Amino acid sequence: MAYNWGIIGTGWIAHEMGEALQKVHGEIYAVCDVSLEGAKAYAAEFDVQHAYSSLDELLADDKVDIVYVATPHNFHYEMMKQSLESNKHVFCEKAITVNDRQLEECVATAKERNLVISDGVTLLHMPLYKKLKDIVNSGILGKVKMVQVNFGSCKEYDVNNRFFSKELAGGALLDIGVYATSFARFFMSSKANVVLTTANYFETGVDESSGIILKNSDDEMAVMALTMRAKQPKRGVVSCEDAYIEVNEYPRADKATITYTSDGRQEVIEAGESERALEYEVQDMEAYITNQSGDENLEYIRDVMATLTSVRNQWGMLYPFE
Repeated sequence: MAYNWGIIGTGWIAHEMGEALQKVHGEIYAVCDVSLEGAKAYAAEFDVQHAYSSLDELLADDKVDIVYVATPHNFHYEMMKQSLESNKHVFCEKAITVNDRQLEECVATAKERNLVISDGVTLLHMPLYKKLKDIVNSGILGKVKMVQVNFGSCKEYDVNNRFFSKELAGGALLDIGVYATSFARFFMSSKANVVLTTANYFETGVDESSGIILKNSDDEMAVMALTMRAKQPKRGVVSCEDAYIEVNEYPRADKATITYTSDGRQEVIEAGESERALEYEVQDMEAYITNQSGDENLEYIRDVMATLTSVRNQWGMLYPFE
């Protein structure tokens, strides 16, 4: 079955998704932007059938099946809630909301209306991770003991940029920490029930860097390091009893290396293509709807947001609109 997508926002990530939707479907059904001129320009660029200047107009279109939210994440909750209440499935960019209360409210609405929610944490949709999960679940590597994952992004110093704005839910945690936390949760058997953390803050009050330790009831641990004003390699390591997995550039990775503890033998695992990351998102979202699946994906999303909320609660860092 073909689904009609309606895009909210016309920024850079909406352009990436536009390219992906074109490759999967050949066209896009609708787009809306606060500027009708902006929506029309996007429509001309990506062969979009309908351009709207408001979310209300887009949601009033009965032919829109899936809403893709491509705005800054401080707007996600209201737009996702309104879309769900209009009986639209929602694929939302990360971070899907700014706290777990917002997400759980949307999840409840989706369940009442038999709708699907998913998000744009690319690694949860990459073929490589599905292959790695099968390998880990097979037991051939032994039990997972420790996950280590880094993400460092050196944002240009600019106090007016949204990354550094409390009013726009800025900071490293929701921008890049969602990837690290998703990587950790994906390989842990269950949600963390112990969260330890500390942070340094940028002059505007948002988190600039942080260290986070997670532990679950299965005695698996994760250690994460995040920075927003210093570069780090995007590297994840999953340490098991009999081998460890290394994944570089992990958000959109298509290759991993397994090193076996007993003899140092290495095995390279490859699946998918990094350049097709958003195409995999589109395909997964549509499969969730068609097959009435996606519960496991949503469980990861909910657990990640609960962890991120716990981290911020420990810091005592609230956004002005919360």
